[in-house]
Amino acid sequence: MRLDINTYHEIADSLLRNKSRSLLTGFGIFWGLFMLLVMLGAGDGIKGLLTENFEGFASNAAIIVSSNTSVPYKGFQEGRYWELEYRDMERLKKLIPELDVVTPMISQWGQNAVYNSLSTSANVTGVNADYVAIEAPVMKYGRFLNEVDVERGRKVCVIGKRIYQDLFPDGGDPCGTFIQVGSVFFQIVGVNVSSGMMNINGSTEQKVIIPATIAQQLYNRGESVDILCATAKSGIHMTELETRVRQVLGREHFFDPDDEPAMMFLDTEQIFSLIDTLFRGVDFLILLIGLGTLFAGAVGVSNIMMVTVKERTVEIGIRRAIGATPSDILSQIMLESVSLTLIAGMFGIMFSVMSLSVAEMIVRSSGEFNPAFQISFGLAVAAAALLALLGVVAGLAPALRAMNIKPVDAMRDE
Repeated sequence: MRLDINTYHEIADSLLRNKSRSLLTGFGIFWGLFMLLVMLGAGDGIKGLLTENFEGFASNAAIIVSSNTSVPYKGFQEGRYWELEYRDMERLKKLIPELDVVTPMISQWGQNAVYNSLSTSANVTGVNADYVAIEAPVMKYGRFLNEVDVERGRKVCVIGKRIYQDLFPDGGDPCGTFIQVGSVFFQIVGVNVSSGMMNINGSTEQKVIIPATIAQQLYNRGESVDILCATAKSGIHMTELETRVRQVLGREHFFDPDDEPAMMFLDTEQIFSLIDTLFRGVDFLILLIGLGTLFAGAVGVSNIMMVTVKERTVEIGIRRAIGATPSDILSQIMLESVSLTLIAGMFGIMFSVMSLSVAEMIVRSSGEFNPAFQISFGLAVAAAALLALLGVVAGLAPALRAMNIKPVDAMRDE
């Protein structure tokens, strides 16, 4: 007996004779692989959505905000509020050369933006041109603020996506037109359509961004600023600089550098690291559950092949008697095992790809997100190879048992 077309007919006949057990075991393998691939594909899609929402935000930055002190310091009582100043930007740059960009932010909430007869609520934010190093804009029209705008105190602005939609419902390029914010008219120089989840002092979609120098004058802020944003130079972690930042600002504003509540220092690197750790844990959990289900299916395949070998003891004995070699018997049982796992596995791969495609179309139909719920070709090949290996392992014990059946014992069993 050789591995010709007749052998494959015999394998099919064997699977059909044990169809109820084969279907049950095959469904276990199908479901295990289906769940594994769907969860991995969905996990990558969700990770892509989060990455898309955080895209453009500096991953090694710090957001510095002043607050009330919690301990007395150099004659000052606890509970004293201090304010960040425009000069702090230069102090930090000079005393901490490892910092790359230090830029201020001034915010004025609850403003009203008007164009012709249309109006919408807006949050006015004053920044410098180098703020793009903290939160990169996505410009649909025009440009972002530049150094000349800030130095000359030009009354220009960059509007967010929601403000553009409310004031210019017919679309088109609004650059060059003037909108009224409060009692002041600003010329639009750009439209920022960034809609990421990570924003500073409010959603970018609702912001009217103006030069910080103009914001200081309009809102009588003097030298005070609401927030300082900073990035570290390449190869330097912002966490390493926190103590020195606290020392510099504590010395200038008379608060204890060890008084953590006195100054909020939000390190974005820690946030991104936490998200990465979370997804690594989720991926490991998905892999553990999926592989556990697959191995349970492999055990089922091994059991069904054991039953098959026991029921076909006489048949195997007759084949041995008429000349079939032990390797022929071994090959047939192994092929039956591998065939069962691969057939169930292929259906699992196909249905997982179809399910992920449907999920991707549903999410994309909302128009807000552009996810990629899919599995790679390499992952599909790896899954098929794993199934073949599981089929070999599952069929090994039944095949060895079948190979050791002797014709005389088979006749006696009959």
